[in-house]
Amino acid sequence: MIDSAFVAKFKEAESCLQALLSDAQTMAALVRIAEKLRDLFLNGGKVLAAGNGGSMADAMHFAEEWTGRFRDDRRPYPAMAISDPTHLTCVGNDYGYDKVFSRTVQAFSKPGDMVLLLSTSGNSENLVLAAEAARNAGATVVGFLGRGGGRLAPLCDEVVMAPGQTSDRIQEIHMLCLHVLIDLVEQELPKE
Repeated sequence: MIDSAFVAKFKEAESCLQALLSDAQTMAALVRIAEKLRDLFLNGGKVLAAGNGGSMADAMHFAEEWTGRFRDDRRPYPAMAISDPTHLTCVGNDYGYDKVFSRTVQAFSKPGDMVLLLSTSGNSENLVLAAEAARNAGATVVGFLGRGGGRLAPLCDEVVMAPGQTSDRIQEIHMLCLHVLIDLVEQELPKE
């Protein structure tokens, strides 16, 4: 029974990937995001990333691939996940959990920057407020979303809508898209 359950779960993940590959709108959005990210780094901009729970882990992973390296040795690029526990608890305590991301976006974002927000539902108030803060700062807002995108989708300049109905499948698609995005952008950046 466990053997067949593994196969069923892998087939479920495979069907999500097939749905992503057949979604021309999302694939085109990924290309535009890659171009914007490349140009942003070449022009001295930065990217901030945020999410809750597993999506925060994905935001952190995305950022460290830029400040560290992905496949090639190259200079580090300015990417930061909004995940500092002292910041999160300070702002959560003083202003409320809804403001934990928007305060950092207000502090660091400027025109030409990107704020990348990850959410499996698109309805987290702290991410909605972060998107609004990014728009007010003139930064590009990119959403890696699921389940229709919720309240966050209309606030994003670009949306990667992951197929799937459960957070795990959506997050798996998000991470795969992020890895491919990093890989392809890194190939277009100067080597040192």
